Parts: sequence; C-alpha cells; structure tokens
Amino acid sequence: MEHEKEPSPVNPLPPVVVALVLILFAIEAGFSLGARGIIGGADAIGWRLHAIQTYAFSSEVLWWMWETGQWPVEHLIRFVSYIFVHVAFTQTLFVCVFVLAMGKMVGEIFGDLAMVVVFLVSGIGGALGYALLTQSPTPLVGGFPAVYGLIGAFTYILWRQLALVGAQQSRAFTLIAFLMGVQLLFGLLFGGTLDWVADLCGFGTGFGLSFFLAPGGWARIRSRIRRQ
Repeated sequence: MEHEKEPSPVNPLPPVVVALVLILFAIEAGFSLGARGIIGGADAIGWRLHAIQTYAFSSEVLWWMWETGQWPVEHLIRFVSYIFVHVAFTQTLFVCVFVLAMGKMVGEIFGDLAMVVVFLVSGIGGALGYALLTQSPTPLVGGFPAVYGLIGAFTYILWRQLALVGAQQSRAFTLIAFLMGVQLLFGLLFGGTLDWVADLCGFGTGFGLSFFLAPGGWARIRSRIRRQ
C-alpha cells in the first residue's frame, strides 16, 4: 500500500530566489573573509573598496557618458552591478531577507523570469531616478532599489486583490509608506543620504512593470486600449 506524501508545512522557495540570495551572499562572503585576511592575502583587504569604485553606480559617470556620447560597457554595467555590491555585511543581510520574502511571493505569482526582470529593471530604474532627481556625487551601492522594486510588485498584487474584493485599494501602499517613514525618521535622527530617492524610484518601477508582467497583464492592457 502506497502512502501519500504529507504536504510540507513550509512552501519551497523559487529556485531563482535562492540563486539570487546565494550570489549576494557569495560576494559578501568574499569581501568579509578577505577583509579578515582569511582568503586572498594582503590584497583582499581592499576588495570591497575596489568593487565599490569599479561597480557602484555614479551619477557623474552617467553625465560624463551623456555629454561625451561614449557608452563603454564597463560603465554601463554599473546600472546593474551596483545592486550586488554592499558597504557592509548588515546591508547585505537585510537585502537578502527582503529578497527571500518578497521574491518568494512575487515569484510564485509572476513566475521566476518575471521576478528577475522586476528585480533587475527596478535596480536600473532606481539608478536612473537617483541620477536625474538628485545629481548626487555620492556613489549608489546596494540592492535596496531592486528590493523596493519587488515591494512594488508585491504592492501591485495586494492592490489587485483588494480591488477584487471591493476593499480600499490604498491599503496596499501601507508597507511602502511605513518603510519610507522609517527611512525619513532615521535620516532626521542620524543624518542620511539621498539613497531613498533610488529606493522610491525602484518601487515605482516595480509597481509599473507589474501591469505588464503580472498574469493577464498584457490582456487587460490590450482590452483597455481597444475600448478607447
């Protein structure tokens, strides 16, 4: 007699979410172990700083490319590479926690490929918004703009679900309002940078992409265009 397998109490994570987190942790592990002299020898102490100089997004570099008309690959890659470089282990840890939580929910509904698109394109959107709105000389590093893109996609999911049950859709924006409020509070208490602009632009990019990437999104858009 065959016995049916009992369902797991914990839903498995989408493979692409696990892969993203492993990439983020592997890079951070290299920086942290190198800084402690465990791997890489004496040169490894400067790995993190070198990575920030090489892969961080820079508004000044963007404007230089725009003014000169030169778009070298080593600078274009910064639009994405900055997502995977962090200034400290704690920043990486928080990014990974959000990727696990938000990536799981978005990936299960949108699919693995769409989740990765939201993550990466939101990072690009966050970098562009940071350059256009702040023109700050401070380099942009860390995966939070991409994470906020996943939060934007998650907000879209809640927004649609609330619409289906006839509830107030503005409730879907509670999470982003809370996170922005916390950032503002910390900025007032301890001083802060303009990174929150990139985070907010990443959120907007992720929310906007969801209209196209969510299941049935293209069909709804085509239907509205035809009605007009």
